[in-house]
Amino acid sequence: MPTRTFPLPHPVDLLVTLRPLVVGGDTTIRLSPAAAVRAWRTPAGAATLEVRVTGDVATAEAWGPGASWALDQAPAFIGAEDDMAGFDPAHPLVRRAHRRRPGLRIARTGTIADVLLPTILQQKVTSLEAVRSWMRMVTRWGEPAPGPFAGLRLAPPPERFAATPTYDFHVLGVERKRAVTLIEASRRIRRLEEAATMSPEDAFTRLTALPGIGPWTANLVLRTACGDADRVEVGDFHVPNLVAWNLAGEPRGTDARMLELLAPFAGHRGRVVRLLALEGQRAPAWGPRMTVHAVERL
Repeated sequence: MPTRTFPLPHPVDLLVTLRPLVVGGDTTIRLSPAAAVRAWRTPAGAATLEVRVTGDVATAEAWGPGASWALDQAPAFIGAEDDMAGFDPAHPLVRRAHRRRPGLRIARTGTIADVLLPTILQQKVTSLEAVRSWMRMVTRWGEPAPGPFAGLRLAPPPERFAATPTYDFHVLGVERKRAVTLIEASRRIRRLEEAATMSPEDAFTRLTALPGIGPWTANLVLRTACGDADRVEVGDFHVPNLVAWNLAGEPRGTDARMLELLAPFAGHRGRVVRLLALEGQRAPAWGPRMTVHAVERL
């Protein structure tokens, strides 16, 4: 199998760097402190990529028709190409978080569909609901991944989502609104994939032109698919409170206040959000809670 070895110009923590790609007990990816294995549908075909980190060197190996493409993407995939230029936080909490998490990097998958489709599932529901639905889809409509990793699966192809009626999504715990967005995004996935090579502004415009994809979804996708460290999940239920509490001691925040507090970190606002999620304090837990809806066990 083709392999590639490359130096790491800075520490890389695989567990925290690649955590945004994991949807609960996701069978499309496996992470450990020393290795990451991921199955995904590359522009060149299905591939499984394994990257092992030893000190300041990484070794990648790949299987499947898309193996060469995956190997070329390996450094960006684990965050080895993350550009930290200009990130010198003055805020003491952010500075301390950065010092405690030197291996947190912003990954870049280079592909849109594999990040967009599970992110759509997470719109306006609890993480538990999204996890259940995604795992059922991968089990029912996915397929075994190339390579020697038993139980590793490829996520369903966009063509499968595009041809699936909304009722089939409903029995997997996905209501009509999200199902329609999944279907329409899958039908237009070639146009949406072009966002991976566009400027940040044009990529955002391309994604949000599709009904059902707003700033929250687009920014999360662009942060991981395109490695854009400045993307912030505007419209999130928790993140404005997280930012307001840790940066200003305010228990509740709005999107506007969050962006105001993050303005000094321009170019790295998404990076700061990730650091606060890892090392900051949770905002005081008063106020309404989201309801976990019962989902039929399949």
